[in-house]
Amino acid sequence: MTKTSPLKDREIIIEMQQFGNVMKVMAMDTSTLTEITIQGPVNASEAVLKNNAVKRLEYVLRKNGHIS
Repeated sequence: MTKTSPLKDREIIIEMQQFGNVMKVMAMDTSTLTEITIQGPVNASEAVLKNNAVKRLEYVLRKNGHIS
């Protein structure tokens, strides 16, 4: 998250699970209990997978009207 991210002051829980050659990444916003899941290759860096999950969560929160 960048300093200007609308999620910078929110608590986000991120969990990663490996299934064969696929990494499943789940991210949840604790204040709205909104949860998303993405998948990526296991050889992708942890930072890239987490960043993609947070960006997806931000998109869903914005779409649902929880952030502007």
